[in-house]
Amino acid sequence: MDVQLHYDLGNGLYGNNLGNRPHLTSTVENFKADRWGSTYFFVDFDYKDHESKSAYWEISRELKFWKAPISAHVEYDGGLNTSAGYNDAYLVGPAYGWVSKDFSKNFSLQLLYKYITGVRQHHNWQVTAVWGDTFAQGLCTFSGFADLWHDNTVKGNLIFLSEPQFWFNLNKVRGVAKDFNLSLGSEVEISNNFVWNTKGQNNRVYAIPTIAAKWTF
Repeated sequence: MDVQLHYDLGNGLYGNNLGNRPHLTSTVENFKADRWGSTYFFVDFDYKDHESKSAYWEISRELKFWKAPISAHVEYDGGLNTSAGYNDAYLVGPAYGWVSKDFSKNFSLQLLYKYITGVRQHHNWQVTAVWGDTFAQGLCTFSGFADLWHDNTVKGNLIFLSEPQFWFNLNKVRGVAKDFNLSLGSEVEISNNFVWNTKGQNNRVYAIPTIAAKWTF
């Protein structure tokens, strides 16, 4: 389990085009594996003008009662904000997972049916890739996800979102206590047809970095 705090640089890079974008985001996430599969969730809170502007969460469960690397994946996505709510989404499908023997590397690929509420076409699909790589004797971590899904409300009917993260793990620095589980790094939100600008449009590509800190429990 970890807690993250991100300072978003979108306003500085894109100016008034993203003037309504929150400056701070806190994230709580947790992954737990067991003999029947695994559970994962995260919750994002966005802050602007000294108050919380939105909350968004995803929770998923992968079930596997067999030895093959394919699991059954079920997921819920949803949230709320001060201007309008998020459309709830329900996802189900197969997921392929791989973990290295020393658990320093992992990869997952999910092929999902996606039911989105509040839109004209409820039935959609989504492909998700998730990865993690801890290297340099545990000093660095490169992780993240990439989503591609069908949504006929946008130009081209496809939305892409990826959030790769790079972390520098301070407890692996010589002389630092092993239980000082603070990491410093960055996340880059790379998207197309996803981010809404001040003109009420979400029809372009953005690459928005953050400055971030993370504490792992």
